[in-house]
Amino acid sequence: MIGIRTHAAANMLGVSPNTLRSWERRYGFPVPFRSPGGHRQFTLTQIESLRHTLAETHNVSSAISLARARGEGPSSSTRLASAFAAFDEDRADRLLEESLALRTVERTVEEVLLPALAAHLLDAAPSTPEYEFGWRHATGWLSALKRLSAPASSDQAVLVFDATFRCEFDAIHAQALELVLRRAGMRTLSLTPTLDPARLGRALRALSPTAVVLTGRGTSLDAIGKLVYAVRGVAREAIVCDYRGAVPDTVASTVCRLGDSVIAARDRLVDRLAAPVAPAVRSTVLQSRSAQSA
Repeated sequence: MIGIRTHAAANMLGVSPNTLRSWERRYGFPVPFRSPGGHRQFTLTQIESLRHTLAETHNVSSAISLARARGEGPSSSTRLASAFAAFDEDRADRLLEESLALRTVERTVEEVLLPALAAHLLDAAPSTPEYEFGWRHATGWLSALKRLSAPASSDQAVLVFDATFRCEFDAIHAQALELVLRRAGMRTLSLTPTLDPARLGRALRALSPTAVVLTGRGTSLDAIGKLVYAVRGVAREAIVCDYRGAVPDTVASTVCRLGDSVIAARDRLVDRLAAPVAPAVRSTVLQSRSAQSA
């Protein structure tokens, strides 16, 4: 997430850094967030809004009240990341609601929620408190929208084998994909690949999947192969898809690649399901597994 450091923000407002800090303490505005390196930073929209209201009112208290009343412009991933950094659940909820007034659910997920969460990912650390707060908030928000989705309107059904780990970024992508597929009118079921394939029968007969999506890297190719084999025993023409690199390209060339983007993955899957059905062929995942066994 890109922000403005204290000295630069103070220069834009024509005040000293100490004055800017005193406004933050006294009025709670503008609100800084912490960069991955621990530096205090401000969003450009807050500083620009305050700069304009100071020019209009020539009074700090009035300018801050007016800047708050006007808001910070359209909801953005930067503002949501700032709310995550402040552990402010109410503000995060409000920003997502603001985004839904301007964007579709799908665009809010892809343009606001996922980038805001990604802003708190650090290469040097597996997790941070800000990231975990955002991850849990995102999980609850996506789950609520999934429950509010309209009933399925098509005969397409997708079984998602989710091999991601708790608090993993790909886990949010998996939840987001299931949400947008439901909103596209499909029935979905998400299961973990640790299940015994022999016990999948009832679930498969109830769902009758036309597609299987593999996501996450928390399981072996052998386990994936057994699951796909079990699915094909009930739904012989179900297509097998990879989302965000769950299956290496070199291993499963016949698997339908959905890519890394939620919206693009939905569109590719919809197009693939609309294409003429080819004769059922075992996926290369299964062929690879057989070759390895031999």
